[in-house]
Amino acid sequence: MIPIAGTAVLTAAQMRAAEDTAIAAGVSVDALMQRAGAGVADAVRRLAGVNEVLILCGPGNNGGDGYVAAARLHAAGRAVRVAALGEPRSPAAIAARARWTGTVEPLATAAPAPVLVDALFGTGLSRALDDVAGAALKHLTEQANLAVAVDLPSGVATDDGALLGDVPAFHVTLALGAVKPAHLLQPAAARCGAVRVIPIGVPTDSDAHVLARPALAAPAVDAHKFTRGMVAVVRGRMAGAAQLAARAAMHAGAGYVELLGATIPGAPHALVRRRCDDQALGDPRIGALLIGPGLGRDDEARALVEQALATGHPLVIDGDALHLVTPEQLHARAAPLILTPHAGEFAALFGASDADKLAAARAAAARADATVVFKGPDTVIAGPDGRARLSPAASSWLSTAGSGDVLAGAIAAMLAGGHAPLDAAAAGVWLHGEAARRLGPAFIADDLASALTGARA
Repeated sequence: MIPIAGTAVLTAAQMRAAEDTAIAAGVSVDALMQRAGAGVADAVRRLAGVNEVLILCGPGNNGGDGYVAAARLHAAGRAVRVAALGEPRSPAAIAARARWTGTVEPLATAAPAPVLVDALFGTGLSRALDDVAGAALKHLTEQANLAVAVDLPSGVATDDGALLGDVPAFHVTLALGAVKPAHLLQPAAARCGAVRVIPIGVPTDSDAHVLARPALAAPAVDAHKFTRGMVAVVRGRMAGAAQLAARAAMHAGAGYVELLGATIPGAPHALVRRRCDDQALGDPRIGALLIGPGLGRDDEARALVEQALATGHPLVIDGDALHLVTPEQLHARAAPLILTPHAGEFAALFGASDADKLAAARAAAARADATVVFKGPDTVIAGPDGRARLSPAASSWLSTAGSGDVLAGAIAAMLAGGHAPLDAAAAGVWLHGEAARRLGPAFIADDLASALTGARA
């Protein structure tokens, strides 16, 4: 049972391919089931204490994992019961059921237990549970003090995080072999609780990974403000938004931050203020140019976006500016580019899509030849080469005005500091989430910008 930060994310098809690779190398399906069940049993034994455990087993291999776990818990002297949806159907599950020497209760009439383990269905489910099974699962889960899902909560779609029915919330989900997109994409992620990986000895190569704490070194002994990175933020109609982004860049570690546009009373003295003209925009020391926070969408704003696109600077485009560009314009740029859209801005720039969020972000990144930070309660970061980072859910208190401006500033600081675009975006998202975690409830964006200092430390 290991934490998920930095681990691979596999779709249902990729997970099946990983299992097939292991089987082709000589590992039997039964052996994989024994590993999975043993891992589940070990995790439940640590989590459940002396409490009775009720394991719900489905007809497939997920149910087989449950039978294996039940047998191991029983052998360890733990009080464990099994309730089943029906008879097992796969050969490995049938063999696992045969090794369970206890009784098997019907799912529909099973009595609750303090610890509930859902091993009904895992990866690859495509339809909701029937009414009887769904009602039983919901009742037993709600009556448990601890509810654990094996691989995925029964009733969620593996690849897009959709709820196929009325899925109860679990305290812990034990991902078998690797994390799946549904562990991180909403609304399924909210039903998973804390997610941990149970290794089962299959290859987990993937170009998608869970967001991890970035490796951010302190400045070198001979560093100066420009080697640490210079960020220029273009001010628009709403001056406060640009100032928030600039403050965020400063607190995230940029060595020199300037605000291009009219001066703002009350701005930090360390924030350099300049007119936004060709000379300022052409400054070769700029490591990242940020445009969009509070920009507006009028002709003046459009002209500023055109000026920014014409520079050769690495560029972060946020907010209103995302409504004033096209994917074709962006693809034509040679310099590094990071886009930070929320769902509305994403649809405005790339059009509506029926694809899951990970696939949509990847397609958009390839189309614009840019790193895309598709924001939301389930933030997905995708590069034009297909690599992706999926962020675990951050604080819901980030739903406050200006938090997106702070994120854009943090990402700009990382980009100006020399990080590759995907790494810069990932580092900014992690710092943003960590700052929110440190603040607790009811913070404002000004607090969030300042808290980046502690998160960076």
